[in-house]
Amino acid sequence: MTATPAAEPHVGIDLGTSSVKVVLLGRQGEHVAGAEASYAVRHPHAGWAESAPVDWWDATVRAVREAMSRASGTRPVSIGLSGQMHGVVATGSDGRPVRDAVLWADSRAEEQLDLYRCLPEETRRRLANPLSPGMAGPVLGWLARHEPEVTARTRWVLQPKDWVRLQLTGEVHTDPSDASATLMYDVLDGAWATDVVEALGVDTRVLPPVLPTSGSPAGRLTAAAARALGLPAGIDVAVGAGDTAAAALGYGLVTPGSVQLTIGTGVQVVTPSDQPAASTGEPVTHYYRAATDTGHYRMGAVLNGGLALGWVRETLNASWAELYSSAARTSLADDPLFLPHLNGERTPYLDASMRGAWTGLTARHTRTDLLRSALEGVAFATAEALTALFPEGPDVDHLRLAGGGTVDPAWRQMLADVLDLELRAVAVPGASGRGAAFLGARAAGLMDESLVLQLATPVVTASVRPDPQGALRHRDRRTRFRETVEHLRSAARTSDHVPA
Repeated sequence: MTATPAAEPHVGIDLGTSSVKVVLLGRQGEHVAGAEASYAVRHPHAGWAESAPVDWWDATVRAVREAMSRASGTRPVSIGLSGQMHGVVATGSDGRPVRDAVLWADSRAEEQLDLYRCLPEETRRRLANPLSPGMAGPVLGWLARHEPEVTARTRWVLQPKDWVRLQLTGEVHTDPSDASATLMYDVLDGAWATDVVEALGVDTRVLPPVLPTSGSPAGRLTAAAARALGLPAGIDVAVGAGDTAAAALGYGLVTPGSVQLTIGTGVQVVTPSDQPAASTGEPVTHYYRAATDTGHYRMGAVLNGGLALGWVRETLNASWAELYSSAARTSLADDPLFLPHLNGERTPYLDASMRGAWTGLTARHTRTDLLRSALEGVAFATAEALTALFPEGPDVDHLRLAGGGTVDPAWRQMLADVLDLELRAVAVPGASGRGAAFLGARAAGLMDESLVLQLATPVVTASVRPDPQGALRHRDRRTRFRETVEHLRSAARTSDHVPA
């Protein structure tokens, strides 16, 4: 008897920063089941962000088993992975971590960026990316200097999803999408930049082999892992992709010229492109390999999206509904401005020392004013990232809008007004996990790329056009926002040089 599509699903495992999400997809891309399990992010010192990889594995086991319990009678035929990018899992020869993983949000390696600034200009150009302390290269340089005992015990340095896959297959690999985001990879040539790694004081032998594409087979599920997860042993496992690349595949964002805005914990503005940003100085946008067989994408990355809004909501004791409803109020010229840079910022500032602020407060301002200004501040930060990605303006008439932080209609209207572009919302729950499942299907030889792209095409669920008057009001306030940011950054630089 031939199995129905849902009876032989593909498993997608998406290892996020604070939780793992598992999706089961049928042969036609239909959602069969899903589950989620969380774990802790630890901050042992100011500016540090770490997680215990064993917590990732325990959560993955729970989530896979829960998803399987919701899809009784199914027998998965492949596994694909997606994961938080830029992290460092220092792994021993036995496959176990030798210390907690250092995550993308960690800023301890700021001093290691000076090593990059001393590299030849051509070498830095081939990295094709801005310098950020949370990338794997600077973090490895920091570990080599400050924790030599950890370095001595490290056999492999893995990205988060690659460590989980090691537990699945017993094999060590990575893929181009994650490798290109380490600041240790020659993005233009598609190979590890061994001269950069050596300049960091790191042994190049700790770098994993890079498989050709994110959908490449990377081993089979071992009997021990199969017993833990409740899955069939021996099924194909794809090498997988970084979460942004996997999400772009899951959303079907592969056509050059298309642009997607996603707001979750952070904000990402992504466009497929095979040309790094044209820049005579330090790049301020990212350029990484895509999860497709060929191609790259450019990205503006804002650290403080939902993360900053969540802090505001908790600080002002407001519900999410209260926060989003404040967007419906018309802005006034003398409303306060909110600078959302609570954790420093990437695009376009590349400044880990930036901090948030409310400015322009008077006694007449209310709690609602503060809530509304928080949304507006995140929208302005998003606009700055979009401008950095397209200095001459985006050559599109709309942006695709995705992410759990963009479902409220009033908030969507504010975003459209601030960006002065039509927004077309697409609903693809669990896009990174969906993309991971597609990669698993590719590794098993059950889908070619053309079928994946056909099945991944999203449906537009709503669209919102900018209101001309609202766009005009926000244009003036965005100018004030930009001037305020630069004023505070200048003041901070001045205070840093005042003699004690």
